[in-house]
Amino acid sequence: MITPTALVAHGHYDEPALHVRAARRNGLTEDEIGAVLLQTAVYCGVPAANSAFAVAQRVLAEDPGQG
Repeated sequence: MITPTALVAHGHYDEPALHVRAARRNGLTEDEIGAVLLQTAVYCGVPAANSAFAVAQRVLAEDPGQG
Protein backbone atom coordinates (compact mmCIF):
# COMPACT_ATOMS: atom_id res chain seq x y z
CA MET A 1 0.00 0.00 0.00
CA ILE A 2 2.87 2.35 0.70
CA THR A 3 4.86 1.65 -2.46
CA PRO A 4 2.23 2.86 -4.96
CA THR A 5 1.86 6.06 -2.94
CA ALA A 6 5.61 6.67 -3.01
CA LEU A 7 5.75 5.98 -6.74
CA VAL A 8 2.95 8.44 -7.45
CA ALA A 9 4.58 11.04 -5.22
CA HIS A 10 7.74 10.81 -7.28
CA GLY A 11 5.99 10.87 -10.64
CA HIS A 12 6.53 7.23 -11.62
CA TYR A 13 3.08 6.82 -13.16
CA ASP A 14 3.56 3.55 -15.07
CA GLU A 15 5.34 1.69 -12.29
CA PRO A 16 2.24 1.32 -10.06
CA ALA A 17 0.86 -1.29 -12.51
CA LEU A 18 3.29 -3.86 -11.12
CA HIS A 19 2.26 -3.03 -7.58
CA VAL A 20 -1.47 -3.06 -8.31
CA ARG A 21 -1.05 -6.59 -9.69
CA ALA A 22 0.93 -7.58 -6.59
CA ALA A 23 -1.71 -6.04 -4.32
CA ARG A 24 -4.40 -8.10 -6.03
CA ARG A 25 -2.35 -11.29 -5.68
CA ASN A 26 -1.91 -10.52 -1.98
CA GLY A 27 -5.61 -10.08 -1.34
CA LEU A 28 -6.34 -6.37 -1.64
CA THR A 29 -9.71 -5.56 -3.16
CA GLU A 30 -10.35 -2.96 -5.83
CA ASP A 31 -11.91 -0.76 -3.15
CA GLU A 32 -8.81 -0.99 -0.97
CA ILE A 33 -6.53 -0.16 -3.88
CA GLY A 34 -8.81 2.75 -4.73
CA ALA A 35 -8.61 4.00 -1.15
CA VAL A 36 -4.82 4.01 -1.32
CA LEU A 37 -4.89 5.96 -4.56
CA LEU A 38 -7.45 8.37 -3.16
CA GLN A 39 -4.98 9.23 -0.43
CA THR A 40 -2.41 10.05 -3.10
CA ALA A 41 -4.80 12.72 -4.38
CA VAL A 42 -4.81 14.36 -0.97
CA TYR A 43 -1.09 14.18 -0.33
CA CYS A 44 0.48 14.04 -3.81
CA GLY A 45 -1.98 16.03 -5.89
CA VAL A 46 -5.02 15.26 -7.98
CA PRO A 47 -3.21 15.12 -11.36
CA ALA A 48 -0.77 12.53 -10.00
CA ALA A 49 -3.59 10.48 -8.50
CA ASN A 50 -5.56 10.64 -11.74
CA SER A 51 -2.59 9.17 -13.59
CA ALA A 52 -2.31 6.38 -11.04
CA PHE A 53 -6.05 5.68 -11.19
CA ALA A 54 -5.81 5.35 -14.97
CA VAL A 55 -3.01 2.80 -14.64
CA ALA A 56 -4.88 0.90 -11.91
CA GLN A 57 -8.10 0.81 -13.94
CA ARG A 58 -6.20 -0.59 -16.91
CA VAL A 59 -4.59 -3.28 -14.75
CA LEU A 60 -7.82 -4.18 -12.95
CA ALA A 61 -9.66 -4.45 -16.28
CA GLU A 62 -7.13 -7.10 -17.37
CA ASP A 63 -8.46 -9.49 -14.73
CA PRO A 64 -11.84 -8.24 -13.42
CA GLY A 65 -12.73 -11.58 -11.82
CA GLN A 66 -10.59 -11.10 -8.73
CA GLY A 67 -12.84 -8.80 -6.84
